[in-house]
Amino acid sequence: MEQTESLSDKIVINHVSKHFSSSDRLTHVLEDVSLTIKANEFVCLLGPSGCGKTTLLNLIAGFEFPEQGEILVDGRRVVEPGSDRMFMFQESALFPWLNTIENITFGLKLHPGLTSQERKEKADFFIRLVGLEKFAKAYPHELSGGMKQRAALARAIAPNPQVLLMDEPFAALDALTREQLYEDLQLIWEDQKMTIVFVTHNVAEAACLGDRVVLFSSHPGKIYKEFYIPLERPREIRDLEVARFAGQITHDLRTYFPIRTLGHITKKGSG
Repeated sequence: MEQTESLSDKIVINHVSKHFSSSDRLTHVLEDVSLTIKANEFVCLLGPSGCGKTTLLNLIAGFEFPEQGEILVDGRRVVEPGSDRMFMFQESALFPWLNTIENITFGLKLHPGLTSQERKEKADFFIRLVGLEKFAKAYPHELSGGMKQRAALARAIAPNPQVLLMDEPFAALDALTREQLYEDLQLIWEDQKMTIVFVTHNVAEAACLGDRVVLFSSHPGKIYKEFYIPLERPREIRDLEVARFAGQITHDLRTYFPIRTLGHITKKGSG
């Protein structure tokens, strides 16, 4: 079905297919993917490994390009990376030679027209927003995993992007740190009015964070189903309603991607 663009559409993905080629094979990663994401919507992409979720983020970012179809952001075709779209990786990717405030300030160099004083004031604001003001002078090796991701989040949102692309940013963190960051991210998202596209393998995480959860099929990636999560925010991952939606999504995952088990084990000595 052809997608039609409206004033509130932030990202429009039209019949996108993507493959990677090597000397001996052609690997189809995404096949005929169409998706519209509204302005200020929080969308989680969920699915098995290798279904093309991260590849789709890279296409939206302008790091890669589709073989077929197109991606529009604010009505303009994506042909290169831009400061309107910021990417947050699984690892913090902080510069080890810069302290926290310097890492955040570095991101502001993408924001033209700011004086050094204005950059400092914005960096101070965002370091407070993520709760790292006591660690402004600390270097990455002096920070915990959660603190590094907070600093990376501040660096990503400081240039005031319209779209934040997040590739499993909390996967390597312990459960308690993740839970705190879920709440913090929701509050920051509501405060900053961004569109977020968030890749995850964690069903409960997707149900907790997303306005909408888009479930991808296995390789090559296609959109299998979408789930709308009309719950009030901020949400906690342990909320019963979050668990109920997570259960619905898990049911579909198990139905569509059944876990393979050994059907029969022959007795010793049998044929």
